[in-house]
Amino acid sequence: MKMKKICWITTGGTIASVNSAEGYVAANKGEVLYDLLGNMTKQYDIEVYDLFTMDSSNIQPEEWKDIAACVDERLDRYDGFVITHGTDTMAYTSSCLSFMLLNIKKPVVLTGSQLPLIHPLSDGLENMRLALAMASSECHGVFVAFNRKVILGTRAVKVRTTGFHAFESVNFPYIATVNSLGLDLHKEYLPNGDALYQYNDSLCTDVFLLKLIPGMNPKIFEMLIKLNIQGVVIEAFGIGGLSYIRRDFTQRIVELLDAGISVVVCSQCLYERSDFSVYEVGKKALEHGVIEAYDMTSEACVTKLMWILGQTKDPQKIKELFAKNYANEIKKIIKK
Repeated sequence: MKMKKICWITTGGTIASVNSAEGYVAANKGEVLYDLLGNMTKQYDIEVYDLFTMDSSNIQPEEWKDIAACVDERLDRYDGFVITHGTDTMAYTSSCLSFMLLNIKKPVVLTGSQLPLIHPLSDGLENMRLALAMASSECHGVFVAFNRKVILGTRAVKVRTTGFHAFESVNFPYIATVNSLGLDLHKEYLPNGDALYQYNDSLCTDVFLLKLIPGMNPKIFEMLIKLNIQGVVIEAFGIGGLSYIRRDFTQRIVELLDAGISVVVCSQCLYERSDFSVYEVGKKALEHGVIEAYDMTSEACVTKLMWILGQTKDPQKIKELFAKNYANEIKKIIKK
């Protein structure tokens, strides 16, 4: 049986880090990491490409574009892709890649570690083993492979700072898990495999994420207008709560909309959906034209809005595109 040809793209992160006087620093190149993998490399035809070496706190939309371009340019040459990446912003990268590499027909798997690969107790070897297995599978889409679980790229959220079980699949089943049968795949949860592949890396970075707190000064919305922000994602309370006594956020949102700024509202709660039709204040917000995020993660909301704003500035078109499900990032609730 012919070995699967895997492109391993390195971007730095903890998995590539070494100890220094200032703490862990991403420094090791792919060649060093490859040697640390040992015998597991014999099962695959792996080619390593060092894209950059950065702490993921510094990975931003410019780097997302570089990663997406790196994958797109090599699609015809490989069966799958593994991207080693720092954990702190991995969920943002996986979400944005899901949109920029829309309907990709091969597996693109992001992974990393909580301890550097050079550490004797590192979780990096296990995560790489899982990532390579997923990248050689007959699946399609963008994924995060971590701690023996594979998560859809638009559903991954980092939930722990030090524990090896660092990522959760929020409001969506795992795509695969590891058990005594090996890699247990659930292909029924994959994105639509029939749609045409589309590469589109146009992004608008003028997007702001705002988490509401009791007593917040509504004048912050005035600053967003002055900063020429194009889109705002608001993490509201519970299923869809917004302050309107003493501090009227509903009116401030109207001012954003009147200024041509698209406003997406989601829940601060990690699990389950938002539903702004439940309470009066939420209904008011919907009436004024806010976009409801339903069960999307904040990471998916932000990156999807960036991606859509990169294509159009028409508020109605933005609303229509945001409501569309592209990579199983959203499940709309049909109200009866």
